[in-house]
Amino acid sequence: MKLHFDAGQSHQLEAVKTVTEIFKGQPVTNGYFEASFGGYDSLNLLVKGVKNNIVLSEEQILKNIREIQKNHNLPVSSKLEGLNFTVEMETGTGKTYVYLRTIYELNKQYSFKKFVIVVPSIAIKEGAVKNLEITYEHFQGLYGNTPADFQVYDSSKVSAVRGFADSNNIQILVINIDSFAKDENIVNRPNDKLTGKQPIEFIQNVNPIVIVDEPQNMETDIRKRAVERLNPACTLRYSATHRNLYNLIYSLNPVKAFELELVKQIEVDSVTTEHNHNNAFIEFLGFKQNKNSITARIKIESETAAGIKPKIINIGIGADEKYNLFNLSGKREIYRNGFIPIEMNITEKFVEFENGRRIYSGQNNNRIQDEIMKTQIERTIMEHLQKEKSFKTQKIKVLSLFFIDRVANYRSYDENGNIIKGKIFKWFEEIYNETISKPDYRGIIPFELKDIHNGYFSQDKKGHLTDSSESRETKADTDTYRLIMKDKEKLLDVNNPLRFIFSHSALREGWDNPNVFQICTLNESRSEMKKRQEIGRGLRLAVNAEGKRIHDKNINKLTIISNEAYGDFVKSLQKEIEKDCGIDFSGKIKNKRNRKKVTLKKGFELDAKFKELWDKIKHKTTYRVNYETEKLVSEAGKALKEIKDEIKTPIIRIVKSDINLTEESVSGAMKGIASKSVQCSFEIPNIIDYIQNKLNAKLTRKTIVEIVKCSGRTADILKNPQMFLDLAVNKINNIMNELMTNGIKYEKIAGREWQMQLFKDNEIETYIENLYAVKNQSKTITDSIVIDSLSTPEKQFAEDCDSNDNIDFFIKLPYWFKIMTPLGTYNPDWALIYKNDKRIYFVAETKSTLNLDKLRTEEKLKIKCGKAHFKEFTDVRFKTVKSIEDLIS
Repeated sequence: MKLHFDAGQSHQLEAVKTVTEIFKGQPVTNGYFEASFGGYDSLNLLVKGVKNNIVLSEEQILKNIREIQKNHNLPVSSKLEGLNFTVEMETGTGKTYVYLRTIYELNKQYSFKKFVIVVPSIAIKEGAVKNLEITYEHFQGLYGNTPADFQVYDSSKVSAVRGFADSNNIQILVINIDSFAKDENIVNRPNDKLTGKQPIEFIQNVNPIVIVDEPQNMETDIRKRAVERLNPACTLRYSATHRNLYNLIYSLNPVKAFELELVKQIEVDSVTTEHNHNNAFIEFLGFKQNKNSITARIKIESETAAGIKPKIINIGIGADEKYNLFNLSGKREIYRNGFIPIEMNITEKFVEFENGRRIYSGQNNNRIQDEIMKTQIERTIMEHLQKEKSFKTQKIKVLSLFFIDRVANYRSYDENGNIIKGKIFKWFEEIYNETISKPDYRGIIPFELKDIHNGYFSQDKKGHLTDSSESRETKADTDTYRLIMKDKEKLLDVNNPLRFIFSHSALREGWDNPNVFQICTLNESRSEMKKRQEIGRGLRLAVNAEGKRIHDKNINKLTIISNEAYGDFVKSLQKEIEKDCGIDFSGKIKNKRNRKKVTLKKGFELDAKFKELWDKIKHKTTYRVNYETEKLVSEAGKALKEIKDEIKTPIIRIVKSDINLTEESVSGAMKGIASKSVQCSFEIPNIIDYIQNKLNAKLTRKTIVEIVKCSGRTADILKNPQMFLDLAVNKINNIMNELMTNGIKYEKIAGREWQMQLFKDNEIETYIENLYAVKNQSKTITDSIVIDSLSTPEKQFAEDCDSNDNIDFFIKLPYWFKIMTPLGTYNPDWALIYKNDKRIYFVAETKSTLNLDKLRTEEKLKIKCGKAHFKEFTDVRFKTVKSIEDLIS
């Protein structure tokens, strides 16, 4: 299958736009340069190439980013913290797509051509490369087959950096930070293949725009200096979990992503034990070591006034009683006999007690832990099969991901290469066979058991499966990541039997597949994996068999099968997000047990009132827009004339540095920096073509000429063409959107209407807090109404419709009832019959304000289109309301 990419997602376009607006006013330059190395008595001294040439002053860049920040309600920078700019995007919302599209857009607008993507790990590198591969055709289509090349830095092929510097095409170099952070790295050493030059010098000479993927992993002094040593024109930083927000220009945090339905809803299916305090519970969490002592961090169960509670303590080796678990547990009898530590082995990672009990790191002696894991597997399989059944007609592949902390628990091999099934392998097959034989699930998955599950694990040099490391990455991990990424599209094919995937919990990144609907962490202790890391593997919106993104929130649900209580999971996740993003995330995670289906009334299609209402609104429409060209010219010209931004001429920035040559390296230190205005001639682009190509809707060249003339600002074109054009396009687009919606005209399409059957075909399942339980069942077609739990007007409106005698019948319009508009589709809220001295049919949009000017521009204009649509329907009135009373006001 082939993944399809939506080029029109507003949050992604906005993220791209914020970066391009940093350079508002930057003229298009060719970037040709010549650089010499050493003296004139050597060979190949003169190097020619193409570099990025930013001529804007830092003062202008600061002004640009302050404007961006004000427009996005972000903290306004008091000064430039270097040319570092931060883009915050929640996992699953298309961060990699955004920075790759930004590359093309920066090239289109400013002719920048050299880009280096710096990654902190193998997993992220493989993800970036995979995205470069699968988006290449998409971006070529969007950007008119603009020549673009990408490569991964390979220390065995250093001569490739010469081509990176020489080429006049877009050049994208992906490099791992560890490949150039140290002086001894090959990229930093003179190389005979490059006539004694250091490979990094070719990168430095082109002033690349550096894109740092997951910069929070590159905040050490060594790594920050390494990025600076690339001599970047600027540095763009992309992550969901930044440690430092240098010049933040765009923020799509977890709360916004969930509220805008850009990622899956999350639900937690908790598997925990209660009343299980009959054994001397010990969980070994790890060692703490200093020069003179070793202590072990363990969890026990202690007697308290509120009952038996978990307690984390540090214990050491000593003759006194202070490390006796009997005393530390509040003198619980089950810890009385021999629970005094006598040995701590860091090499083999265990603690041994006087009575012979030995506990290994990451394990506990909970006697029913195996049963907890079996139940987690069972819950995962059941949830998976239910979704397979629901999604079958829509051809959506369902994947379940299991994280395990010990590979041998799933699979290992004997010395002859024969598979040794671990306990989790055996449990899975036993539970699956038992579950799939039940009548509800029989025949849902038509593949053999051996083909539906598999593991992705690292291997050592002898081919043996190994546990991945939390602290370091190995060649074995590289192979695992490549396998995972290589199979991304293959796994989405409904005809591929693999459904259940097992991976090591230390592989924190890399597993990122849109059709992961279940994540189950099978640890022998409570999962210590970060919650955002855990859910991040399945947050992306699902795709169907054609590779097209699904936007139905009833489908996009990620279920976490957890071995901890729902409340604890939410608390941990909330703390993480508060720490990472500085926001409160309470209430955004749903409890799976609180999910409910909306039930259609039996025979609803025969309900006379429903038929009466539906017949009034069911017709589909098309539209045409009509506006006076003279008015467009006048208003757009006026908008251009009133541009407040001062059009400034470009400047030259001068940086002076010392160069120190030693046997080990070439290093430098900045001595001074200055800038000055420059009077120069510009290669002025074809202004009319430029504006025409950038507008959201087509205008004739004649109209654009008249707008520019009407503005009286043509002299500014000569001062700074690019800055003028950027501002002009923005102003004209705003005026056009307003005029198009003001002059829109809808017409019914003969024979096209919304069918009642769609109510049956699109079952709704949501959370109880998003439902209003209908009291008067004769007034609608469902037992409950889906409302926005955060929207007080919607909830109140539903209650009033239910109880008000003047409302004869009402429905909440389903998500698939969409009206076409020039700005995208629009889904109104309600349809109802109002009775008084006569019957009136209403379509209503509930808002917290009746002043449309207080709404977002796009939202306001879509509502205007909705009003125009229903104007063509006999006896139907469209109203924006806060309450029932507003219907007839």
